[in-house]
Amino acid sequence: MAPLVAAALVLSACGIDTSGSSETRNVAATSVAPDISEVEPAADPRAFTGVVSPRVDETDIDPVVEDPEPELPATVTDAQGNKVTVTDASRILALDLYGTLSRTVFELGLGDRLVGRDTSTQFDQALDLPLVTPKGHDLSAEAILALDPTVIISDTTLGPIDVLLQMEEAGIPVVWVESDRNLGNVGDLTRMTATALGLPEAGTLLADRIDAEVEEVTAKIAAQAPADRDDRLRTVFLYVRGTAGVYYMFGQGSGADDLIDAVGAYDVADEIKWKGMRPVTAEGLVAAAPELVVMMTGGLKSTGGVDGLLEKLPALAQTAAGRNKRIVTVDDSLVLGYGPNTADVLNALAVAVIAPEELS
Repeated sequence: MAPLVAAALVLSACGIDTSGSSETRNVAATSVAPDISEVEPAADPRAFTGVVSPRVDETDIDPVVEDPEPELPATVTDAQGNKVTVTDASRILALDLYGTLSRTVFELGLGDRLVGRDTSTQFDQALDLPLVTPKGHDLSAEAILALDPTVIISDTTLGPIDVLLQMEEAGIPVVWVESDRNLGNVGDLTRMTATALGLPEAGTLLADRIDAEVEEVTAKIAAQAPADRDDRLRTVFLYVRGTAGVYYMFGQGSGADDLIDAVGAYDVADEIKWKGMRPVTAEGLVAAAPELVVMMTGGLKSTGGVDGLLEKLPALAQTAAGRNKRIVTVDDSLVLGYGPNTADVLNALAVAVIAPEELS
């Protein structure tokens, strides 16, 4: 099992809180990030102190096809190697840790066929759907069966896995998509989801649109970011659930490395040989010597804010990031979802890294 998948199975039980902390003097918890091409890069990003929390507008749903008619039956070989045939896409459940799959279904034009949602599906168009994860990210077999789904699209980031196996035994087609998320497989995730729902052409359209948007925004970011690696902020990504005593640092192959590099920062994971997701250590933080920390908004709040985080991780307090309380937080359900709004997330994070004053 890949490191990110294994860690997700453990960490998803800790819950996601999408509210942010507001204790430091430079906080932007409600500002929608402007286009990165329109901002003025900070003369010295290392002089900025405090927390920046750019917001992404999640309400902008733009289906690639209006009122699509799935071509069924559709047969796919899923990420688990199972050959799955879907004969009915009238009642869909699309479930994962980040809400990415439900967003994808909406963008394919099948949002009116979704019958339920996971905790991380927070965009307005889906909020009235009943939850099938009533306790954090724990799937409820009873809640799923009550909705009588005709197909379930999911991965291994939600649990207990036995619940989805039980759905298979009940005769409901379950299509398992890839759990590892990064910039390189957004298109594959999109196409498999669409193909399973009988919309392969729409899947190609959506995947191509996402790829084009990501290519466009990464080019804009590259034009604004320092060209020299040494001029970029040394950055680490922390996954924290203070109430559960969970403190992880994301490294190579976690998906966070793609994110950090793409937004004009310098991911130090490769330099210090930090692979996958591992419990953070004082030695790891000292070796990383971060100038910036990226983390989930709810994660920071779970520690009681910046002061609580630094109290729990005294080694972080000794770094440039800790001394300056220089932290960027992104909504929990967005930051590593790698779905249809990937370009918007990259743009928001890049503005926070390259031009934080624009969000103050």
